[in-house]
Amino acid sequence: MDTRYEVTRRASLEVLRAEAEDERATMVEGRVRAGEDPWEFMQELPGVDELVVLLLRDEIIEDDGGVRRTPGQDEELLRAIVTAYPALGPTVDALAAGLGRTGARWLNRGVA
Repeated sequence: MDTRYEVTRRASLEVLRAEAEDERATMVEGRVRAGEDPWEFMQELPGVDELVVLLLRDEIIEDDGGVRRTPGQDEELLRAIVTAYPALGPTVDALAAGLGRTGARWLNRGVA
């Protein structure tokens, strides 16, 4: 199956980063309200650029019908994100290599 993903730039990277910061703050608040110690979980959370990549990836998957992808299709999807937002290239590379804060743990969700 040859799938071509196209990422439509819906916002500037700065706007996406601001949205990701808000989302991350919400994640932190929820866990703190649940009684968790921030010192225990902060390193588990994705960084802002990691969260931007993950949110863009999830939007593309949702727009594509939420279909599970093969690892090759997932890599193609990530490359499409880098094409639309070149500044995210190092983050995509780190996530794909499992080197980011969250690495493969977050990226492997929904991959067949």
